[in-house]
Amino acid sequence: MMKKHDFQCKIDWCGNLGTGTSAYHEYSRDHLLNQDHKYSSIQCSSDPIFRGDKTKYNPEEFFIASVASCHMLWYLHLCADRGVVVIDYQDEVSAELILNEDGSGKIHNIVLKPQIKITNAKDIELAHSLHQEAHRFCFIAASVNCNIEIRSNIFI
Repeated sequence: MMKKHDFQCKIDWCGNLGTGTSAYHEYSRDHLLNQDHKYSSIQCSSDPIFRGDKTKYNPEEFFIASVASCHMLWYLHLCADRGVVVIDYQDEVSAELILNEDGSGKIHNIVLKPQIKITNAKDIELAHSLHQEAHRFCFIAASVNCNIEIRSNIFI
């Protein structure tokens, strides 16, 4: 039986510098990501190449972080189910954005590079194989239209 889950968030633009969007250079790209019952808001902007604030997270970073986070959570779940004990997991995810001449574009490729520490050397092969299963189960990966590469490093 299929189950449905709903998700919501709030985006509040805080970039009106006095004249709204009267011109492309006259407004800030700053906004807040909010959600009821969350600890705090997250300050957001666009990437600096789109006139954003480099000190704030941008939509492209949230996008690739959601792919990496979903993959990690499924991976940890599968490791726990299969008896692979993970004691550290860090990922440096990257992506390639291709822009068209008209300004449109898309994320073309996402690369996950998880560095995973496990407790038992005999589990290294299984630990590597569980990435493909995690990718298959990841809700976010199943919802996107770009290539996702997984380049894991598993060590004791």
